[in-house]
Amino acid sequence: MRSRQSIPEMFATFLQFEAERFNGWVYDAKLRRNMQNLLLKISHTNTSENFWAVYWHKVWQTQPNSLALGHLSAYLQETCYWAVNKTIPQFASIHSNLADCFQIAIAQVPKILKGCDPEQKASLKSYSHVAFANIIRDALRQQQEIDYANDWALLLKLSRKRLVEALQSAGLSDETIGRYLLAWKCFSDGYILSKSPNARKLQRPDDQTWEIIAQFYNRDRLTQLNPPAPESSPQSLEKWLILCAKYARAYLYPAISSLNAPKVGQAESELQDDLPDNSEHDSLLENLIAVEEAETQKNQQQEIHNLLTNTLVNLPARSQELLQLYYQQGLTQQQIAQTLEIQQYQVSRQLTKARESLLLAITKWSQQTVHISVTSNVVKHISAVLEEWLQHYFANVLNHASKE
Repeated sequence: MRSRQSIPEMFATFLQFEAERFNGWVYDAKLRRNMQNLLLKISHTNTSENFWAVYWHKVWQTQPNSLALGHLSAYLQETCYWAVNKTIPQFASIHSNLADCFQIAIAQVPKILKGCDPEQKASLKSYSHVAFANIIRDALRQQQEIDYANDWALLLKLSRKRLVEALQSAGLSDETIGRYLLAWKCFSDGYILSKSPNARKLQRPDDQTWEIIAQFYNRDRLTQLNPPAPESSPQSLEKWLILCAKYARAYLYPAISSLNAPKVGQAESELQDDLPDNSEHDSLLENLIAVEEAETQKNQQQEIHNLLTNTLVNLPARSQELLQLYYQQGLTQQQIAQTLEIQQYQVSRQLTKARESLLLAITKWSQQTVHISVTSNVVKHISAVLEEWLQHYFANVLNHASKE
């Protein structure tokens, strides 16, 4: 690997992989412009890499969403590469992808920056080298544990919360998730009851155990599923549980997407380009960048609007009717229940289910398009945005109808 020499290169270039090998350094245009502008303004006596590492770390501490994160991510590319390259051979039983492991580690830069003070004894590079090695070691241990477990052992080990998260991440409907969760519970109960005390390894249930599992499912489906699902055979239940294991593996050890990957439909733009620039410059170049960012944000907002509109029109007719009565006509749940001659709890449940379908659509879009990690805070923010969108959407529908 060719080491980077100049300061702009150290703080504005990213590793490029090809066939699992280092294939050179690629400049990020925005980071390069920012470094060049600052090098012209700051004294040339302060051009050591350690000076800039400390400088950008201080900026990041006060402005975590600024370009400082991009510069520090670029700076730590080599350190991350060598830490990963050294750690992977320790797990000879795992056929690890170097590029994927690199992305797992480099994604934790914010966490590393939070734990390091480069002005103390340990430099940012030496601290991050140890941190990157620990991160990828933990990830490979988790992968090893998942790979060694067969489908049935994995399903028995899973918590209900983790399985729900995996099924939701796969984009399954609430009704399907309900059936799969009941099948998983019946599998756990039936397997434990029928397991021989002398058995040392978790294997596929035998035919007699599958019959017990099917009996549990067909008994509980009437009381635990809403609406009750039809009866299922042992073969169908086995197929569902194999899918559950597949979704769980994909969720627990997902494929890695690079922040430097091209945007969908925009081959010359990268996800890294969306890092907001909070530095205060008045140059024409900076203004042009701001215009480009505003245009990108506008395009994303339009994508979200189109996504939610399409999802909304594909909801069941009753769900659309409830949303229209609630948001467009401003009726309370009690008033809706009286209008439709149903119970209020049914209105509440169906409204919640409709909102969850829309929330799931926009959450998946955020993961797949802008690669936002879904946390509880992110979900709360998306829920607030969705609520505002619903009010705005149905207000526009009402205004349009009144004009006609």
